Amino acid sequence: MKTLKLTTNKQDIEAAAKIIRNGGLVAFPTETVYGLGANALDADAVARVYEAKGRPSDNPMIVHISRASDIGQLTPMLSPDIVTLIDNFWPGPLTMVVKKKPTVPDRTTGGLDTVAVRLPESQAAIDLINAACCPIAAPSANLSGSPSPTRAQDVVDDLDGRIDAIIQGDDCRVGIESTVVDMTGEVPTILRPGIITAEALEAALGKEVVYDKSLEEAARHVALDPALGVSESDFQPKSPGMKYKHYAPKADMLIVEGERENVKKEIERLKGLNEKLGNTVGVILFEEKAFIEAAHDFFARLRDLDKEGVDLILAGALSDTDGVGFAVMNRMLKSAGYKIARV
Repeated sequence: MKTLKLTTNKQDIEAAAKIIRNGGLVAFPTETVYGLGANALDADAVARVYEAKGRPSDNPMIVHISRASDIGQLTPMLSPDIVTLIDNFWPGPLTMVVKKKPTVPDRTTGGLDTVAVRLPESQAAIDLINAACCPIAAPSANLSGSPSPTRAQDVVDDLDGRIDAIIQGDDCRVGIESTVVDMTGEVPTILRPGIITAEALEAALGKEVVYDKSLEEAARHVALDPALGVSESDFQPKSPGMKYKHYAPKADMLIVEGERENVKKEIERLKGLNEKLGNTVGVILFEEKAFIEAAHDFFARLRDLDKEGVDLILAGALSDTDGVGFAVMNRMLKSAGYKIARV
């Protein structure tokens, strides 16, 4: 398959929208990461997204809309809390899980009776959705399990020849995927952390927001426990990004956690030992409180180190007491397969 390389100009957006309307696949920039878009109401088109990414079909997709009022196409009812979050955080990097209408294909929702919806901030994304005249289902535009793409070249590296077109826009402003909050229960529950934190949601809603149990386990650095009879294949995610093996670089990766100076010394020690063994080593060590920078740069750093062909990536842990730090650590832990050295 020849993949068209398009720009964000009006003519190219129209060409991309036509591909979407005809059941094709188009990668496009958002403020979080690049998405791989298909008509969310076309089950066959959505199936092609799973195929192109090599994505498990039980992993639900986020449906992108271009106007807040379009959420009514996807869900039968809006609670006051949902309206409050729309008013405070849309357009932007917040996804809400809501009850779905029967018109939303099960294939789009991973077989769930809910649908994840967001209104992106990116103008290119909004223009594409408007021109396509349909909501667009769009997981990250990468091969399943690999680091999320935050630059157009990342998408080309993974999906060139596998999809119909790539809209090559700016690098993504945020750099990690949207916060996903489940609004179907009595208590809003974060399924995937992002740059919009629990504290920000609580301030808007005036009520408690909790983390899904799987995220609490991740915060304690606990993976699914095989002794409990729970495995990756048994686990049905409510949101994208909840699978435990995710965002992985080609290189082996180890997180070093502890007091800052101890972390620096241990990374240098491990780097030296591995280089003596003939291994090439890459290091990811952000400044202690540079959480926004870490969110923006993390996936790009993983991909750059893979291109350099390093054998091992050593990463310094971030504080997960900060909401954005917690979100980046969520990705970092999964990238490393929960391999941690504590010092």
